[in-house]
Amino acid sequence: MNLHEYQAKALLAHHGVAVPTGKVLSEVSQAPLADDLPESAEGRWVVKAQVHSGARGKAGGVILASGPEEVAEASRKLLGSRLVTRQTGPNGLPVDHVLVEPGADIRKEYYLALTVDRALQRVVLIASSEGGMDIEAVAADSPESIRRVVINPTVGLQAYQARQVAFAIGLEGVQIRDFVSLALRTYQAFVESDASLIEINPLAETSDGTLTVLDAKVSLDDNAGYRQQALWSGRDVNQEDPAEREAIEHGLNYVSLDGDIACMVNGAGLAMATMDLIKHAGGMPANFLDVGGGTSAAKVTEAFKLILRNSRVEAILVNIFGGIVRCDLIAEGIIEAAREVSLDVPTVVRLAGTNAELGRKMLSESGLNLTAEDDLASAAEIAVTLAKQHRGAAQ
Repeated sequence: MNLHEYQAKALLAHHGVAVPTGKVLSEVSQAPLADDLPESAEGRWVVKAQVHSGARGKAGGVILASGPEEVAEASRKLLGSRLVTRQTGPNGLPVDHVLVEPGADIRKEYYLALTVDRALQRVVLIASSEGGMDIEAVAADSPESIRRVVINPTVGLQAYQARQVAFAIGLEGVQIRDFVSLALRTYQAFVESDASLIEINPLAETSDGTLTVLDAKVSLDDNAGYRQQALWSGRDVNQEDPAEREAIEHGLNYVSLDGDIACMVNGAGLAMATMDLIKHAGGMPANFLDVGGGTSAAKVTEAFKLILRNSRVEAILVNIFGGIVRCDLIAEGIIEAAREVSLDVPTVVRLAGTNAELGRKMLSESGLNLTAEDDLASAAEIAVTLAKQHRGAAQ
């Protein structure tokens, strides 16, 4: 689950990290009067759209304002709109809240993040002397500016590690002490909130030499939601894809994509391989969908319902390996689901494993628009061909 910027900063502040004083607005009528605006030495304020996306500034989601009237005008422009960034897709995300903060006289921008390195099974601290931009771009253009520290989970982030990073990214004097304190407190917030990512970008050095958290992003581990109920109560479902949200409720792992060939697979690795083969065959996957190793007819039915809500879908590729479950039971579930949802999209089903031959026989004799296959590469090619035919027939 992702937090909005104002929620992320509140979490950091709860753990002693100094963040700018801000005001959250959800209606234009809440726009503050002069006496209510957060104090600003620069006489300027920043009005920021609260959406679960980066690159807000380039999309017009961050507006500089001088005085209450301009704050109200900027709030009026953003609230109720949909912000389209290069990360949101063409439909954008709704702006239901804006954050008003004092403007800052920025001298230098840095980058600081904590995340999980799954290969090492460790939390890592990543910092760079080049902030205010995507860390991927920094890694590509200036990899030497990035410093990375692997944290031992037994002892946690140590002050000497944070100090070494501070030196490496060019901090000096009292900034080093402030960075060490900020890094240690951010690590505490990361662990205690069951986060998977805390990103501070930019961490700004202002004209007086202090370090300021100008923007923050926090992602929480979905698996720990049961013990982070206070944080999860602030979940903004309006920022989530409705299909992905419903998938979670049914125990499915679903991610919408831009293609027209839907996938339904039991296993995340197998799902990735399936999408690769669709691409290799000249098609584009419409989604990632992992129904889990021990799937059931009920899950298959819900998966079909999710898939068919996407109007772009021209064909479906089902790829099931019957290791934990029997393929004949899966075939039975597919047939029941296809009848329940009145499946009219060409569907290719590749079955392999226990009772696969029986499962394919059941599909072939069902009288439904189902094509049974035993070879995955062939199944992908057939799905791409059927998608083109279905698209042509519709036109």
